[in-house]
Amino acid sequence: MSESNTSQVKIGKELYGYQKDALQEIFNRFETAPQDYHLLYQLPTGGGKTVIFSEIVRRYIETFKKKVLVLTHRIELSKQTSRMLDEFGVNNKIINSTAQLDDQSDYYCFVAMVETLKNRLIDDKLDISDIGLVIVDEAHYNSFTKIFKFFDGAFVLGVTATPLSSNIKLPMFENYQELFVGEPIHHLIESGYLAQANMYSYNVGLTSLEVGANGDYTVKSSEDLYMNTDMLSKLVSAYEETAKGKKTLIFNNGINTSIQVFHAFKKAGYPIAHLDNTNTRKERELILKWFHKTPNAIITSVSILTTGFDEPSIEAIILNRATKSLTLYYQMIGRGSRIFGEKNTFEVIDLGNNFHRFGPWGADLDWQKMFRAPDYYLDAILSDEEIENTFRYEFPGDIKKEFEKSTDTYFDMKKVYIDTVKAGESSKRVLEKSIVHHAKMCIENSEDVFDALILVKLIGEEIDDRINRYAKCISKSTHNFVTWLKDDYRKKLNAYLRTNFDEDFEKIHGHPPIEE
Repeated sequence: MSESNTSQVKIGKELYGYQKDALQEIFNRFETAPQDYHLLYQLPTGGGKTVIFSEIVRRYIETFKKKVLVLTHRIELSKQTSRMLDEFGVNNKIINSTAQLDDQSDYYCFVAMVETLKNRLIDDKLDISDIGLVIVDEAHYNSFTKIFKFFDGAFVLGVTATPLSSNIKLPMFENYQELFVGEPIHHLIESGYLAQANMYSYNVGLTSLEVGANGDYTVKSSEDLYMNTDMLSKLVSAYEETAKGKKTLIFNNGINTSIQVFHAFKKAGYPIAHLDNTNTRKERELILKWFHKTPNAIITSVSILTTGFDEPSIEAIILNRATKSLTLYYQMIGRGSRIFGEKNTFEVIDLGNNFHRFGPWGADLDWQKMFRAPDYYLDAILSDEEIENTFRYEFPGDIKKEFEKSTDTYFDMKKVYIDTVKAGESSKRVLEKSIVHHAKMCIENSEDVFDALILVKLIGEEIDDRINRYAKCISKSTHNFVTWLKDDYRKKLNAYLRTNFDEDFEKIHGHPPIEE
């Protein structure tokens, strides 16, 4: 974007075509809608909403000679917004807890965090008599509604990338009369304004996760899952397969998980830093400065970098967490979507089944329907159990190599169960068939019985997956029973190999095992 000057006065950045169109559309509402109209404007992360509303502020003040208030939910966003307004030549003042307000008549624009502003309004410290426009950044948070009552006569413009309230009990349509949908992600990609996401989804069993009062997965249940050794190994392997050497941002649900991720990558020899909301401002600045200048740097963080953070050189995003929030899903992936130099694509590694839950980032979503009928959209989202029922277990890359001589490694537990029961056989026969299939895989890739028994230890995760599916088929899934089944299955598989290895080896290879 280029800056333009008129008579030495800096008036901001040159707007793109779609931004100018949006500006015109919004100004049409200013001129034709009632004074107290509430309009919600949707624009994808990376579409330049701060640029657009900064130009709206400049032009609104110039046209209507009334004051403007910009609301944010974080102090960093207040400062960024204030700096952008400065670039557009808008003389503005941040209203924080320490700001002196005896000079407020000198300003036509105020930027404030919602809680701070509410306290100032209750104390009657701010003159709001001449505020004609209230702009609400990240409007989906919907915590701003508590101060709308102070601005009965003002036009309210909410801005968000996802017009779905973060509080399901407070739908957006109750606070805004209309949704104006901006340029869709796929158009911004086609026009070269945003980078294309290459999505890689790794199936993860999430049924141990619990949902908290806020409607999303609890930190505790997430940490129990994502801090275990298998998940940390899966994360490092996924990075090595898809994002190795790329500047990478990892999102976690919980500080302890992020710290464990830091240690796992450090141990593997990768340049990584951990960042959360307990870091001081100076520590944060140092980490982000290091991240900016280090080509293959990795940052592991909690939700602190989902908004108000702009590092266009990011080449890979890893979602090392599950979320039920569409907004958070889009915010996390959006951190990698900025165009930068030759970069016009970026990698997204999903370790939370989010791709299955929400669809690909940038899919053509019906924002209007979501705005008008959020319950309809939320009820249609697949549960974790429904998602996992569609999965086919895939061996990790290193284990797949150990079974490269096998052409058939997939066992459809549900289909085999249905066929077996229909044939009038006992459901126990299903596990016997599965054991024979596993034994065949191990024998195909072994020279002797000892090799085969070692291979059994490598497929523990896949054995567990089969048993979980079997337990669902027989509708008997108490924790103790399933645990016993998994242990019993391993014992029977090992016993089968010891008894039948030589005979089965000859059937498969056409000759007996070669004895040394």
